Amino acid sequence: MTDALIIGGGSGMGLALARTLLAEHLDVTIAGRSADRLAAARAALEPAAAAPGSAVAPESAAAGRIRTLRADIGREEDVAELFDAVGPVEHVVVTAADVTGAYGRSADITASAARSVLDVKLLGAWLVGKYAAGRVTGSLTYTSGINAYRPNGSNTIVAAANGALASLASGLALELAPVRVNVVSPGWVDTPVWDRLGMDKRAAFADLAERLPARRVGTPEDIARAFLSVLRNGFVTGTVLHVDGGHRLV
Repeated sequence: MTDALIIGGGSGMGLALARTLLAEHLDVTIAGRSADRLAAARAALEPAAAAPGSAVAPESAAAGRIRTLRADIGREEDVAELFDAVGPVEHVVVTAADVTGAYGRSADITASAARSVLDVKLLGAWLVGKYAAGRVTGSLTYTSGINAYRPNGSNTIVAAANGALASLASGLALELAPVRVNVVSPGWVDTPVWDRLGMDKRAAFADLAERLPARRVGTPEDIARAFLSVLRNGFVTGTVLHVDGGHRLV
């Protein structure tokens, strides 16, 4: 049995979670759409993993093993093939998202860009839940975001998709029980996605950090630790865990 499957684990929060789970001596499979990103992730993670047949001593490396699989969770056939390839799995975490062209006022967002957000963030998440039945033994955890709770007028479709994950998790927590289904909702986190948004990231982070009760933006490792706590706690299901430095309060 695979210990953990991370869908969208090729970068950012998913990659940090993979590294955290490997350090916990878990076998991890990461899945994503980009072969290049998966290859880079594997190269980054293999020094922290004992590959099959490795003679590396446990004292110098985690016992967890890493493998990668290509899959687009916006395509049902990919999701079905992914679970067939992985087989029984204890924990599944979904961090995948596609927000290309989805930021701005609704009047300026194309319907195709909006559908791309929903295809991955919501319908893709639902497809994972659909094929998780009978395959996942422990937990299924989705990734939402602060924009679901503090929209700002330029992220409406992203906020809608993220907000819907709470309802999806509630429904699946009943459908898939005793498998636990939850959502982790990060605040602003310093990940590569910010570099593709065409904004002054450093200035935006500094401005928000002054207002946040935590006085800083998040790191991928902050979110990875939150995921780990949800995976470990067998009495948490149908819940949204907010890891946002107090962003909902300001």
